[in-house]
Amino acid sequence: MMLVVVAAGLAIISLGIGPVRLSPRAVVTALGGGGDAIAEVIVREIRLPRTILAVAIGAILGLSGAALQGLLRNPLASPDLFGAPQSAALGAVLVIALGAADVRSWALPAAAIAMAFVSVFALLAIAGRNASLLLLILAGLALSSLAGALTSLALNLSPNPFAALEISFWLLGSIEDRSFRHVVLALPFIIAGGAILLGRRHAFRVLSLGEEAAQSLGIDVARVRLSVIVGVALGVGGAVAVSGTIGFIGLVAPHLVRPLIGPDPARLLLPSALAGACLLLASDVAVRLIPAAEPLKVGVLTSIIGVPFFLYLIMRERRSLGGAAT
Repeated sequence: MMLVVVAAGLAIISLGIGPVRLSPRAVVTALGGGGDAIAEVIVREIRLPRTILAVAIGAILGLSGAALQGLLRNPLASPDLFGAPQSAALGAVLVIALGAADVRSWALPAAAIAMAFVSVFALLAIAGRNASLLLLILAGLALSSLAGALTSLALNLSPNPFAALEISFWLLGSIEDRSFRHVVLALPFIIAGGAILLGRRHAFRVLSLGEEAAQSLGIDVARVRLSVIVGVALGVGGAVAVSGTIGFIGLVAPHLVRPLIGPDPARLLLPSALAGACLLLASDVAVRLIPAAEPLKVGVLTSIIGVPFFLYLIMRERRSLGGAAT
């Protein structure tokens, strides 16, 4: 409940922040269709799509991270460490660079989802069922590096300045200047992916006992694994199709709520989604408040915050393994 209140408060702040500052009361009044006509246009037509996308994208990233951690029983599992956002961005970039579609085409989420699916499936196939933490990180790093290199290659070879600008957008990650067309483009895939992941929440609880125990209790582990791959690909692919690469939300969000919720992976899913929404909303508000000659991109800020947090988790994991060995 607390996370819902925090998310609602951040959403109101997000709707009030911009070149024209609006008070929370003015925002609520404008959302209800009353008050000043200019404020109503600013809130409902210009800022509301950006806020909706921040909530939806942050939520699916947080949910995907919690689902992958539950599936692999590994606290460092997340979509960006597996290369899913980078691969999804590559799919969208290829569509743009080849001139197959513009930035508002349904071909973008389709290509992004396909590449995200390939990324997660390839990592699970390469690393195997009982992969160690080191093997998962190395395989994910290789896949994300390959996707990033191919995206940079497309940028390098792009003869069209417009295409090069759009490719740069995917590399940095942003929800700036998004419209309701982008909301319609991303939301169906995000909702579908989230529904698939939430539908497997009870299987994650059983999987925490181990794959053999889960199978003995009637869980089809292969089907659960495929469902998670499809859910992550749909959700992350749909999100990246309109925002570009936004990293580390899926890694950080589950760790923020785990001390409050406990280790149960089934109970962790919804709080992780809410925490992800709060993180992206707060980051998007921050990039508008930080003084800079050019507006910062939210993907840059989440990476700056996420990398030190990731290093901290690795150090904590190493200390726990060292303590277990002694």
